[in-house]
Amino acid sequence: MNNPVVLARSIAVTALGNDLDGLWQGLLDGRRGIAALDRFSCANYISALGGCIDGLAAAPGSLFQALLERVAEQLGPLPQDCRLLVASTKGEVDLLQQQRGDLRPELLFENLLATIAARLGLSDRGMNINAACASSTVAVARAAALIAAGQAEAVLVFAADVLSEFVFSGFSALQALSAQPCRPFDRQRNGLNLGEAGVALLLLSADRARREGLAPLATVRGWGVANDAFHVTAPARDGRGLIRACQQALQQAEINPEQVAAVNAHGTATVYNDAMELTAFAAVFDGRIPPLHGIKGSIGHCLGAAGGVEIAIAARSLLEQRIPGTVGCATPEELAGDAISTAVRAISGDYLLCSNSGFGGINGVVILGRGAL
Repeated sequence: MNNPVVLARSIAVTALGNDLDGLWQGLLDGRRGIAALDRFSCANYISALGGCIDGLAAAPGSLFQALLERVAEQLGPLPQDCRLLVASTKGEVDLLQQQRGDLRPELLFENLLATIAARLGLSDRGMNINAACASSTVAVARAAALIAAGQAEAVLVFAADVLSEFVFSGFSALQALSAQPCRPFDRQRNGLNLGEAGVALLLLSADRARREGLAPLATVRGWGVANDAFHVTAPARDGRGLIRACQQALQQAEINPEQVAAVNAHGTATVYNDAMELTAFAAVFDGRIPPLHGIKGSIGHCLGAAGGVEIAIAARSLLEQRIPGTVGCATPEELAGDAISTAVRAISGDYLLCSNSGFGGINGVVILGRGAL
């Protein structure tokens, strides 16, 4: 790679805490941020559970802007030439649903991009990447590609989605929600719990990180994006899109599958998604899946922000050489073998693979490397 890419800063606000340290410790402790919802009535839905951020509903304005504020308070100043990539599936949907068909121009996403850029002190108004539940993974891939190609030295990925009744009702209609705390990769899994998150990931060229005096949290070594073109909401059962995205990322990183120390998987706890992922990983790793975990049993499925949260956690996992347990997975699927556990496990190696899959057959993969280049 002519221009190596590093992850220089990461912020995450989730149902397990207002910062990344709180989230990491909560995951290590095996805690759940999923609880009974009181943001709206769930009387007409098949579930009443979700992973809401504490106190977010009480903030003035839109939930999205309240989330932006919490992330911005921790982020600090950014390079003046920093590019902006936003990853969100629904933006200020909580305000849009209040309009009941009367769409005000100021609620269009173009204006929200300007609001985000202004709050973060950036001159680049950026663009939003909406790739369903792989949005922030694709955004990180795009940011890394810009830096690797010499088109940017600094790119901020800001990813956020809030838990709104609009989205909740849609997943309920799809029969995708679980009425109990979800069980990723468990043989008895029966659906997901929705969550919400705000994430900021600052990517820099290695040279720029050195000039800024920033020690890399991790390196971004490879990335891949593929679409299986199978169904609007269901994944291809053979995992062909995810397999292709993994192969692209491994090729970009110039490593073999055996060098991957662990996998942070999408793990929605739906019957078909989890089976598809295990099928794909069994193919990619020739039946020997490395230690694998998912965090959605702890914080819920955070939609467009899911991959951003997981990449931040993957960087911490590489740094500390351990991965959290998969909360809710009491009896792993047979295909997983001994790759999945509810316990924290030590890992040994320099690379970790993160994957996310979304509606429309979208699959995104990012491979992180340990420490400095």
